[in-house]
Amino acid sequence: METEKSRNVNKFKKWGCWVSTILLSLGMLAGGISQIFQAKANADGMIQLSYPLYFMTILGTWKILGVIVLLIPGYTLVKEWAYAGFFFAMSGAVISHIVTGDGVEKWIPPFIFMLLTIASWKLRPENKKIKTAQIVSKS
Repeated sequence: METEKSRNVNKFKKWGCWVSTILLSLGMLAGGISQIFQAKANADGMIQLSYPLYFMTILGTWKILGVIVLLIPGYTLVKEWAYAGFFFAMSGAVISHIVTGDGVEKWIPPFIFMLLTIASWKLRPENKKIKTAQIVSKS
């Protein structure tokens, strides 16, 4: 029997998953589009971090594809890859900004998107997660 507390936890997880996934998707989509079109602010940031500008097209394309995968039903394994890609991209951005001496205002936005990635991944329903037994039995 479900208790009041477990209902509240389930409701929090459901809303938390939706909110974090929507915010993550909007941010990655906007960032991906601006990277593909090489918006001046993005290009200036890449130059300041000493990354080649063609890297923007690669990142932007993967971000948009990752958003599509997150929002369509099914494809559990590919969703795991999208979450991993978002985490690597955002943690890499945070580290890049810190290492190059940028102030907190530069690394907080990717840090927030890294947290949204973790929240969306962690709060998704159990039936949307890969179970360890599935991975082991298919190896």
